This record gives sequence, structure tokens and C-alpha cells, in this order.
Amino acid sequence: MPNEFAIDITRIRDDARKHLEQGALTSADTTDVDRVVAVLNKVIASEMVCYLRYTQNAIVAQGIHREQVSAMFVDHADEELGHFQRVSDRINQLGGTPDMNPATLKERAITEYLEPEDPSDLQGMIRENLLGERVVIEVYTEIVHWLGDGDITSRRMMESLLKDEEDHADELNDLYEG
Repeated sequence: MPNEFAIDITRIRDDARKHLEQGALTSADTTDVDRVVAVLNKVIASEMVCYLRYTQNAIVAQGIHREQVSAMFVDHADEELGHFQRVSDRINQLGGTPDMNPATLKERAITEYLEPEDPSDLQGMIRENLLGERVVIEVYTEIVHWLGDGDITSRRMMESLLKDEEDHADELNDLYEG
């Protein structure tokens, strides 16, 4: 007989009733929730740093290609802010508190925030943002592997963010003349 799908719905319902206060968390989530929240708080710090860097670059950019590059920075900033919100919502769903403390944001972030010395150096801005995206891609890939099947929802969210970050790196790479 082929692999048959069978579940004990009575046990699942009883378990759901017993652990109602846990909200979205179920026995299928096998990760250390506190550790996941700590890692995701590093992600929200990183997303906010990226949002701020892209926004600052979009505002101060100068030069002949300013309009095109600035528009891309604005698009990327908007997506980074969306990531920040999604990850913050997931932390809340897990029963944690998103750490949005600006005083510790920079030290918790995995990317750096550097202001350009010369606003007409669009290549320098592109380079720094591409570097930031490459760091995030590598770390987010590791987070996806680490989460595995222990927290499928967080893993899928991170996979979605990872795809967006790879798209950002691809767009930046198209403009980079390094």
C-alpha cells in the first residue's frame, strides 16, 4: 500500500485545548523558542540597519545616475522595512518581544552602517550595499539550515527574506563597476 497519511485528530484536539495559551506554538515546533527569538532579534536589527543605510543613501546620492540608483535604494529600503515588520511579527507570534531598542540596534545587527564620505560616489554606495547584502545572504542561509524542520514557519519566512536579499544583491551587482 502507498505511504498513507494518518493522524490522530482526537489527540491533536486534546493537545490544542491543553496548550491554548501557547497561541501558534504547537508540539510540532521542536526548536528552542527563546534561541529562535534571540536570532530573529538580530535579524530585525540587521533589517533596520539596512533600511536606514538604503534610505540615507537614496536621500544624499548625487551625480548623473542619481535618479536610477536612488530609486533602487528606495525600493530596497521599502523591502527591508517590510522584512523588519514581518520578523517582528513572527517574534511576537512566538511569544517573544521584538527588540527595537535603538541604543543597541547597531551592535546587534550583522551588517554595518556606513555613511558615504562622498555623496557623488554612487559606486561606493552600491559597493557597501552589495557587501551588506552578501553578508546577510550568508547569515540568512545559515539561519535557514539551523531552523530546519524544527520551526517551519520561521524557516519559510527566512527563505522568503533570503530570496529578496539575493534579488537585491543581483540588482546591485548589475550596477557595480568594481
